[in-house]
Amino acid sequence: MVQKEENKKTICPHCKSLEIVKRGTFQTKAHGKQQIYFCKSCNKKFIPKTPFYRMRNNPQKITLCLDLFFKGVSTRQIQEHLQQFYLRNSSWVTIYNWVIRYSKQISTFTDKLKVRVGKELQIDEMEIGSRKSRYNGWFIDSIDTTTRYMVASEFKKNRDLREVKQVLSLAKAKTEKQIEIVTSDEWLAYPKAIQKTFVLKEKSNTKKYGVKHNQVNASKGGGFNYKIERLHNSVRHRIKTFRGFHGSTESANTIMKGYEVFYNFVRKHQALKGKTPSELATDIRLNENKWLELIRLSQ
Repeated sequence: MVQKEENKKTICPHCKSLEIVKRGTFQTKAHGKQQIYFCKSCNKKFIPKTPFYRMRNNPQKITLCLDLFFKGVSTRQIQEHLQQFYLRNSSWVTIYNWVIRYSKQISTFTDKLKVRVGKELQIDEMEIGSRKSRYNGWFIDSIDTTTRYMVASEFKKNRDLREVKQVLSLAKAKTEKQIEIVTSDEWLAYPKAIQKTFVLKEKSNTKKYGVKHNQVNASKGGGFNYKIERLHNSVRHRIKTFRGFHGSTESANTIMKGYEVFYNFVRKHQALKGKTPSELATDIRLNENKWLELIRLSQ
């Protein structure tokens, strides 16, 4: 069967057939008019699944909540904000679930992207929450000094060699052979982690393959990793109302992954003349509602 142009990408979810035709519509308050399709192979009706399938709220409202959350507004304050503009309100728990769901979905997509970066990668870690609290942890992240793109990050309960290797391994997978210098502080885990991922040039057989490790100690006059510290200041500004993460390490990592997406793709950077890091490091170009487009790209 020769399909019409608008139907050619629609596939039956039951039998994966392309033998489908339109069969009426129905109206919903959240999503408006929805097209119903009929499969001639299995004789079943279906509605194509979208990233907002069976959601009781429209995409604009959901992405508005995501944007407010990562700009520093708490879930309860977002709930109060919605009460003024939407007749059908959402609880702060629902808003939190949206943050977790779509942060995980988008970050799974962005973690697989190959990025264009410069020669230097900076890596550092920052503690989140009080050490006396069971809700604290470590945010380990790496940033490209040219595009300011946060290449890889993880929130972990502990800070050790294994956790640093995980961040560096992801950074290497996304940058491939572009990195020549890895800059860090003088924590002893970094040389070992870099050797096991990028390979240190001084320890390679030919002394040519691998990367140079630039260790910085600000207290000894060795300079300062300004770019990654500036990133950490932005993170601190966002999490200052958290008082630690009141949930599992996995959910905390998902939220921080969402912030990584916000930092790379949504938040405009002054040092980049009003551009986002993703505009320099990737080919992805987003319109005004960047969250909505990222959700659709990650479907």
